[in-house]
Order: sequence, then structure tokens, then C-alpha cells
Amino acid sequence: MKKIPFSHLDLTIYEETLENGLQVYIVPKENCNNARATLVTKYGSNVSEFIPRGKTEMIRIPDGVAHFLEHKLFEQEDGVDPFSFFDASGSECNASTNPWQTNYWFVGSHEFAKNLNFLLDFVQSPYFTKKNVEKEKGIIVQEIEMYMDDPYRVGFEKSNLNLLQVHPLRISTGGTKESVESITCEDLYTCYETFYNPSNMALVITGNVNPETTIELVRNNQSQKKFPEPVTITTKEYHEPDTVNKEFESIAMNVTIPKIFINYKLGTSEMKDINETLLPLYISIYLDMKLSSTSTFLEQLKKDEIVTDDIYFDFSDIDTHILLSIEGETEKQDEFITRIDQELKNTKTTESEFNRKKKTILSSSIFMSDSVDRLNNRLVSDFVRYGHVRSNLYEEYRSLNYNDFRKVVDALHFDHRSILIIHSKDV
Repeated sequence: MKKIPFSHLDLTIYEETLENGLQVYIVPKENCNNARATLVTKYGSNVSEFIPRGKTEMIRIPDGVAHFLEHKLFEQEDGVDPFSFFDASGSECNASTNPWQTNYWFVGSHEFAKNLNFLLDFVQSPYFTKKNVEKEKGIIVQEIEMYMDDPYRVGFEKSNLNLLQVHPLRISTGGTKESVESITCEDLYTCYETFYNPSNMALVITGNVNPETTIELVRNNQSQKKFPEPVTITTKEYHEPDTVNKEFESIAMNVTIPKIFINYKLGTSEMKDINETLLPLYISIYLDMKLSSTSTFLEQLKKDEIVTDDIYFDFSDIDTHILLSIEGETEKQDEFITRIDQELKNTKTTESEFNRKKKTILSSSIFMSDSVDRLNNRLVSDFVRYGHVRSNLYEEYRSLNYNDFRKVVDALHFDHRSILIIHSKDV
């Protein structure tokens, strides 16, 4: 095992890549009682077209297969329910699928070795039959229908659909009722065999564990299983245009105050010389300056009675674009949209304000290490995005500088915009 100091955090990352390609990262923390383990595959709902293992032609699978797989892996051939298994030791377990990854995890303070063996075994023991696949379809369709009544979920998914023209991020993680009903047992095995190979996965462990005995446990577990040889996975590349798919949409739901989603599609071609790990931080700093709960802009919006609560904002990125979503509740829809648009396009900033935000980021990097869960999530995110774990986060954050920040801000063009309004059914 390699031992890598975690810069400025008084932590050590123990790292090893097993013979089957599984990357293992262990960060022991003696001053806590519990431990968290996450088994992650770099496979999420963004993957809809790929070349299957052993084939030469690209195929298109139904939307929602990654999420369907997550569900089905919890059904074991021996009938053991993973939730009940972990619950017996007072541990919590769950799984999640997003556009980029699927995670399986548990956290607890007892019987860690037993639980870790079980996590590896149940994720690496697929059991799909025509009967149990058909049964699961009804459960997932009910889940999709439940989300259709959630204005925040609908707002998020509609925003992506209206912003994007071809990129699969426009498609709901769970798929649609029609796509779910078309999924077959063969689809699940094809995707599992391609993307759940250990060479496309990582095991991240944080908390009160002994790294030497833990890695030995993982080695023994994996050595008893046979996996196909690692292969290079080929997925479809998408050429997303700058223009949005739909500029405006208004829908009726069970809401009291209208919810406004202002979505921008920002090109990144002018930011190619900015470090890819720092670019999201520069954008976060700019948005925080403009729209956060401590901004003078939000204070003025409240004073003018345009909003009564904070503004929610977030962004995601694909290869060629940054997708920015701003959401608020207001009866003064036109004024809200105009004021947001004007504020973002007013790119005046000060270096002193930038430095204050930078200090906050440095502090949060240290605060992150205090939590077993946050630390684990950070390392998982690194693996999915970069293929490895970054041990020098603090140094990277210290390298943030105002000149590069201004390059990013000056390259932000808010010309391509989509508006979604969710209003009351009574209107």
C-alpha cells in the first residue's frame, strides 16, 4: 500500500490498486467511533450509448438502466436482504445513482469487517431473472410517478431538458415509465458486465479502521472471485450546441407561490487554460458573491419584497458547457428574472471580496475532514471525476488567485438562457 499524506489535514491516505483493477482508498481516523465504506462504479444515467464488453458495435440502452441496476443488486439469490443485514449490527446502508456514478455504502460502528465483506459480495453478485426484473418495473414506475408530484424534482429535470439538446444529462436519472417498462434482463447484464468490472470501480473507506487489516480483508475477498480482464470502455461522445432546447416553459403544479427556475448554458471554450480542478471553485466564488444569503443583492431583493426567502443556486458541468440553475419563489416573476439577469451580467468584483471567499473555502476543506461522511464523499467524487484521489486539496485551494478568477468571470456569457415557471393550478 502507498501511504500519502493528506496535505494540512493530519490524515494519511492508504492507496492500493488490486490485481483485478479495483482501486482502494483508506483514510483512518482514530478520533471517531464509526467508519464508512463506499463501493462506487463510474457508471450513471449519462451513459446511454456504449460498446458492450466483447462487442465492436455501439448500442443504445433504455433510459434508466443505471438506476434500475442499483435497485436490482439489493435482491440476492439467497434471499438475504442487505438492509436487514446491515441493520442487525446497527449500521446504515443505501445506494444512489446520479448521471456520473452509482454508489453503494454503509456506515456504522460495529462489525465493520463482516459488513465490508457483505458489501463487496452483494454488489458483485448480480441476480437478474425475467420474473424479478418485471416485478421491479412496477416499483420503479411508482417511484417515477411520485417524483412527478415534487415541484423541485420536476423543476430540476425540466431545466436540464430545456437547456440541453443532445447530451444525456437532459434525461431523468430514473428514466420514463415507457423506458423502464422496456428494460430487459439482458440489458441489465450487458451494463453490469461492462461497467461493474473492478477496473471501473473504487472502494473508499474512511473512519475508525486499521488500514493494514482492512486492505488484507479486501485482498482476500477479491482473490476468491473471478472477473473478466479489464478493457477500455467506449461511450458515445456528444457535441452539445450553445443554444438552448427551449427558452420558456410554464407548468401548473400544487404550489402556493410560483417557483422560478432561471437556467443558463455557459460555454467553456474561453476557459481552457484554467486548471480543471479550480474552475468549479472560481465559478462557485462568483455565484456566492452575487447570490448567497450574505450578498447585498439578495438583501435588496428582500427589501424590495421581490423574494422573502433565500435564492437557491447550483451548477453542473459537461464537457463543453456549464449549466447554471437559479431558483426562487416569487409573485413578481418578471422583476425577479430581470434583476437576476442584470446582477449576473454585472461582473464587477473586488479582490478583497475574493480573498474573503477564498478563506471560507480553505476553512471548509479542513471542516470537511472532520466528518467521516463528507470526507468519504469527497474522495469518491475525486475518483469519479479524475480517476484518482487528490491529496493536496488544501494546496490547490491556496493556489486560487484573483487574476485567474477574473479570467473566468470575464469569460462568462449569460446569453443562452431558459426560463421555467411552476405556478399554482388555481391560476
